Amino acid sequence: MANDAVADDVLRVPVQPTRRSEPARTVLADHTGDLVDAVDDTLTAFLTAEVDSLTEVDPAIGDFAATARDAALAGGKRIRPTFAYWGWRGLVGDTAPLPPVVPAFAALELLHTFALVHDDVMDASTTRRGRLTTHVSVAAQHAAAGRRGDPGRFGESVAVLVGDLCMVWADRLLAHAVVPPHRLLEVRRCYDQMRVETIAGQYLDVYGESEAAGWSVDRALRVVRYKTASYTVQRPLHFGAALAGVAGDAPQVAAYTRYGLAVGEAFQLCDDLLSVYGDPATTGKPAGDDLRTGKPTVLMMLARQLATPAQRRALEHAGAPVGQREVARLAELVELTGAVARVRRMISDRVAEALAALDGAAIDVGARRALARLAVTATDRRA
Repeated sequence: MANDAVADDVLRVPVQPTRRSEPARTVLADHTGDLVDAVDDTLTAFLTAEVDSLTEVDPAIGDFAATARDAALAGGKRIRPTFAYWGWRGLVGDTAPLPPVVPAFAALELLHTFALVHDDVMDASTTRRGRLTTHVSVAAQHAAAGRRGDPGRFGESVAVLVGDLCMVWADRLLAHAVVPPHRLLEVRRCYDQMRVETIAGQYLDVYGESEAAGWSVDRALRVVRYKTASYTVQRPLHFGAALAGVAGDAPQVAAYTRYGLAVGEAFQLCDDLLSVYGDPATTGKPAGDDLRTGKPTVLMMLARQLATPAQRRALEHAGAPVGQREVARLAELVELTGAVARVRRMISDRVAEALAALDGAAIDVGARRALARLAVTATDRRA
């Protein structure tokens, strides 16, 4: 879901092998300090205390909590906290202190972990960020320990609980933000709407796989708006505005809405391309999963819409059990329909729309520049 290769004046790459599974990661670097370092430090301290508390109840519960902690800290680019930060910074200016609101930004990362862990179970994904997914890793541990029962079933059950725990932890960490109570209530309303939209979009995504033959480009775009655009860009920007104490009907929030929807859609359209054509060594996930499952993404819906009758018949193999050679052939076929070129144009159009939304917006000039760069770097990536 995001890119490590972001503009140097927005992000930098320090080495933190003791805190993260990845040897290098991108963090925000500007005059306000290192947002991602602050988010990671906050997460680490909070999760350490939570795991220690549950370990006191029972060592097995402590191990379970540690699995949830590791899922939250294992890589990732902190895209949602970054957009929330710039949404906040754009309205408070460049002098407001960061520490009081860092817990709120960090809570978004726990919400993201909840979504990823559950998504991996629903998609039967085996890898995420170059590592085994939570349910697969837990299943392997179950089998290695020689415990009773089906390892796969156990792994999926634990992963569901891991996601649930991360959701609760996100709520708890959000309450640590040091803002006036009435403002925190508005933040919470935005946060709750973000969660509802994310779950609704995820359901529509799951439902679409069972109705792929009758799906459409418009409906696939609806999934994009709710599953990805809402909780990746648009709502985090609104979340930041609420932290700044700016009402939802303010013109700046309207600009964030327009920008966030455009960038969020472009972000997912880029993901659709990477899911088929990305390098697994870079994306951390196998290529072609959407072809194997027959997921009705915008890319696949466009391919079917643009295909010749012969190409459309061949595309019917998407979703059937196929080997890597057949996946590669289907990927080539999708490109031949012109769907890839169409999706790339859609991404470009949405980036242009996002940049237009920033023009004239009454937000901090530094935030405007950062959001303009992010509109490009978040949608022109290899991972």
